[in-house]
Amino acid sequence: MRKRNPAATATVFLALIIAFLFVFEINLSSIFRLSSAPTEGKIRRLTFGEQRRGKAKQVISCDRSHKKYDLCSITDATVVDPATSTFFLVDPTISGPGSIVEKIKPYPRKWENFPMQRIKELTITSGPSGPECEVQHNSPAIVFSAGGYTGNVFHDFNDGFIPLFITINSIYKNQDVVLVVSKARDWWLNRYKNLLHVFSSHPIVTLDNDTSTHCFPSATLGLMSYGFMALMPNSSQTLLHFRGLLDKAFGHHGQYSIFNPPPKSDSPPRLVLMSRSKGIGREILNQDEAVKVAKEIGFDVILFEPTGKISLQQAYGLINSSHAMVGMHGAALTHSLFLRPGSAFMQVMPLGIDWVGKMCFGEPARAIGIQYIEYKIKVEESSLVEKYDKNDMVIKDPASFQGRNWSSDVMKIYLKEQNVKLDLVRFRDYLMETYSKAK
Repeated sequence: MRKRNPAATATVFLALIIAFLFVFEINLSSIFRLSSAPTEGKIRRLTFGEQRRGKAKQVISCDRSHKKYDLCSITDATVVDPATSTFFLVDPTISGPGSIVEKIKPYPRKWENFPMQRIKELTITSGPSGPECEVQHNSPAIVFSAGGYTGNVFHDFNDGFIPLFITINSIYKNQDVVLVVSKARDWWLNRYKNLLHVFSSHPIVTLDNDTSTHCFPSATLGLMSYGFMALMPNSSQTLLHFRGLLDKAFGHHGQYSIFNPPPKSDSPPRLVLMSRSKGIGREILNQDEAVKVAKEIGFDVILFEPTGKISLQQAYGLINSSHAMVGMHGAALTHSLFLRPGSAFMQVMPLGIDWVGKMCFGEPARAIGIQYIEYKIKVEESSLVEKYDKNDMVIKDPASFQGRNWSSDVMKIYLKEQNVKLDLVRFRDYLMETYSKAK
């Protein structure tokens, strides 16, 4: 019997290993790197898309890093069941005990408990399989809530339409979308129907009233928000672009019947004086005298108090055709977005409202090219002097009194308890400046 040569056997064995590695394209250095690689300090949860496809594509993902809003995305086909307010992935192969479940309240005030308690929570899940699709859409869905502070015109725009404008232009620019809305009440749909149809040419899907299941190629749940009446920083889209959207929605309807016709070129400049009802705070107590002064200066003055009975087309027709607008700080000044660029806008600022007034209406007015003027009242013009001593911090130093706590108690003092009696001599000077700019 021939004796085996150990060296020859080892050589043949090594050759077989090299051939095996060559055939199956296994890289030894890769094996050593994998075996010696340190483990991550943080576990990353794979979505079902990653597990199923073997590549880094997140089918369901949620960004909760922002102070004002959460945003969830579904990049695969999804079916929504309005009865349970649940979005299911359509793919039936995605199922099992490891399914993904995400919850979101799609309203951009997540730091504030009171309105968020009124927002319905929606569910996103990758399994089990959802219901059969009854209505098929070819455009992606943008899902948001018309709850919270909706009904206050400032919040309708600040927490609704401006964030919707940002989200569409950030994620679905130049794409058609379907609006899926929770808490879409009839009055809201009727009041804003023209604006909603500018955002989307499709019928609105209302989660609270619809009984059919709807399928979409993808969906975004939540709206992006960047501050008071503000667009995304460094974006090519400006508030002037948003104002153009309003013109498309509400302009060119010729609805001036409840007011005078639009002014002629040789008519006096028209001033819209925003009026406030008695008993709600921040009323101009000598409004009739202020109107008289404005007329003496040369304005054609129209008193205007927005109500639900006045359509936004009518309000737009009046304000867009006017040369100037004056009003006490309040939600109604949101209508300053209807002014044409180059018009004049004076905001009367009661005590304790400086930073709020600038952020809510002053900066947005400048952003759309309006000539902005502030009339900051003196202490003696405020009705608060009848309730508080002049040396009280409420009067003497509102900023220090408020600190960083813009609480309901603070708001009640400055927004509800306070009325204003204008110093007409001083106010005349501001009206003359407004008249000059309006001309």
